[in-house]
Amino acid sequence: MFEYGLVPDNFTFPFVLKACSALSAVEDGRKIHQQVMRTGWERDVFVGAALIDMYAKCGCVENASEIFDKISVRDAVLWNSMLAAYSQNGKQDESLALCSKMVLAGLWPTEATLVTVISASADIAALPQGRELHGFAWRWRFESNDKVKTSLLDMYAKCGSVKAAQNLFEQLREKRVVSWNAMITGYAMHGHSNEALDLFEKMRKEAKPDHITFAGVLSAWSHGGLLDKGWLFFESVVRDYHIEPTIQHYTCMVDPLGHSGRLVEAYDLIMQMRVVPDAGVWGTFLNSCKIHGNVEFGELALEKLIELEPGDTGNYVILSNIYAQTGKWDGVAKLRKIMTDRGLKKSTACSWIDVKNKVHAFLSGNTSHPYPEKYMLN
Repeated sequence: MFEYGLVPDNFTFPFVLKACSALSAVEDGRKIHQQVMRTGWERDVFVGAALIDMYAKCGCVENASEIFDKISVRDAVLWNSMLAAYSQNGKQDESLALCSKMVLAGLWPTEATLVTVISASADIAALPQGRELHGFAWRWRFESNDKVKTSLLDMYAKCGSVKAAQNLFEQLREKRVVSWNAMITGYAMHGHSNEALDLFEKMRKEAKPDHITFAGVLSAWSHGGLLDKGWLFFESVVRDYHIEPTIQHYTCMVDPLGHSGRLVEAYDLIMQMRVVPDAGVWGTFLNSCKIHGNVEFGELALEKLIELEPGDTGNYVILSNIYAQTGKWDGVAKLRKIMTDRGLKKSTACSWIDVKNKVHAFLSGNTSHPYPEKYMLN
């Protein structure tokens, strides 16, 4: 396009930036950003939203924030892009704070706004903020919006308010797959295995289950102590539903097998996986080895974890604890030396306490908090 002497405009750049987002091609995105600045479109809300989305999906949330701050006239789309950027990159507190600023700036939140910030509340189990958003949503006349209701029921389920989630689920006019999944997963997460399995049977008559549904059902079988039935269901996922098991499905099986002491079966399953085991699978297996004091499998798990995430000190510490609980002090000393040689330090312990809807964090040995004596627990 440049070779033909044409100058891109605020319609061109968003399409190209979306392509960069889809490919996580941040370096190409930065080059496009430079062209945006040279052509004077950086402060345009459409281009700005596309830049924010590109940087956010590439994990560069600070760059996204810089773009947002440069644009003085912001519409709801731009605010929503920045809210999502924070939420997608583990900065849920910032997302919630920005939503408050959006309201103070006089903008009326949209469906996308509410879905994003309610999901942010769910991710950090911030039930008070979630309830507040629930009230705002009803005052903003979203009480009949099924997408907002689904976000709320997911938030309540993740925060342990299963009854509130159930009430919202029953109010839905149209139950989409994501709504069924949120409720099934919520039941399974909090030990309501029978309710999760009953709801799955109802879902099969009204909607087509997907891989997230099966992860929730497998979790329900496992948490309900019905591991053998869970095995049968796991096998039927491929045979009857023609869905290839994902990492999440395998983890749902490795975890209960390991916790119940069936470490050989858990290890065999990992070896037979149709996808490459990730750090989550091996980490789950390592934790099971700690529960049952199995040194041999623990060493195998750590070896794999070092390949996948060499800088994670928590894995070394878990195997060190396995050595200690089995009296293998030479193993403890060996691991400490390896960590020292590689410049690894044990992560500082941290505790949180929620006081009047504000979360206070305390690091081990840190006295920087203004009221450590008032809130620190012994």
